[in-house]
Amino acid sequence: MGSVPASEAAPGAGTHLANGVQTAVKLLIVGHFAVGKTTFVGALSEIRPLRTEEVMTQAGAVVDDLEGTKDKTTTTVALDFGRLTLNDSLVLYLFGTPGQQRFTELWQDMTRGALGALVLADTRRLDQSFDVMGVLEDLGLPYAVALNDFDDGAGPGHGLDEVREALDLLPETPLVRCDARDRVSSTRALIALVEYLLTRTGPNTGPGARTGDGTRPGTGDSELEHA
Repeated sequence: MGSVPASEAAPGAGTHLANGVQTAVKLLIVGHFAVGKTTFVGALSEIRPLRTEEVMTQAGAVVDDLEGTKDKTTTTVALDFGRLTLNDSLVLYLFGTPGQQRFTELWQDMTRGALGALVLADTRRLDQSFDVMGVLEDLGLPYAVALNDFDDGAGPGHGLDEVREALDLLPETPLVRCDARDRVSSTRALIALVEYLLTRTGPNTGPGARTGDGTRPGTGDSELEHA
């Protein structure tokens, strides 16, 4: 899936983009199964999110690890899509990916045109994050990590330094906490990713950024820097 010109209607969009929007940035929301990606996209999206959830069956329980997810009854089978307008000229397109390993090839295709990814992680199942981060590293897609704190309190019991060491993250890789249900908390996690991407790319030169006519933006001040 390639980059999305800001002038085109977004899939699943219930409202039109403002006329002044010139730059669209594609970001991925990734993570292992049942880590909260659908909830995260839903909390941030200004439009009704496009979701491709299906009811989980007994057959799926054979291949999906349901430990710690006793209340989960549905699963994403293609993607979640949301939209977030940061200012009069910049819009973020959020693509949530399926978490099961059997869908890895699908979301590898979704990385095309993306500027970066936010990896949601659960401290109860940190080991399941390695495959996700490995795919991103193989594809050369920069990412930040957000620990999604769950109701049972397992998340806050681990310090960020401890988690960073457990995940073997590079010193420059952002690691933050978030609550995927909360818009403010999720926004902060997304900001951590965007700020990191700005340190890696020149102004308006990221691979996922496009102007309203589908061309790459120029080299002036970055829209993300002013968002």
